Amino acid sequence: MDIEKRSGCPINLSLEVLGDRWSLIIIRDMMFGNRRHFRDLLNHSQEGIASNILAARLKHLLAIGLITKQDDPSHSQKAIYSLTEPSIQLLPVLAVMGGWGRKHLPVTPELSIRAELLEDGGPTMWEEFMNELRDIHINDPIGGANGEIASAVLTRLTAAYMQVCARMEES
Repeated sequence: MDIEKRSGCPINLSLEVLGDRWSLIIIRDMMFGNRRHFRDLLNHSQEGIASNILAARLKHLLAIGLITKQDDPSHSQKAIYSLTEPSIQLLPVLAVMGGWGRKHLPVTPELSIRAELLEDGGPTMWEEFMNELRDIHINDPIGGANGEIASAVLTRLTAAYMQVCARMEES
């Protein structure tokens, strides 16, 4: 799909690019789980994505410029996938979608805590998180993939998720 040469309604074009079941899930997992390798995305997918679908979606996301891919210097057969600026700018969309889902769909506490925190934090928190994502994915993708770059928002979201999971296991 050659997006550069397409024209039309922005919503239709956005749905054409992101409207399949998996593209936003992969971006979500890269964004909130810092899953940056094929195996991490495959093995930690809560939705159970198949390897052929993951490979096709990653190829699509690369082709339209929502992610980049580079060799992992720590392993000759691994690649690191990173979000690009356009995909980082999807954070407010994902935050609003998560808030909508919390209000209107049957969601579990462990899977809705991040949406709740992002909703409560609002645009200020979203901007802070997008800046952190730029550091992790764009400014230093190798260090970001290895967890060498601190992210206060991601750490807070992950800690809240882990706390809710621990409470769920206790009950």
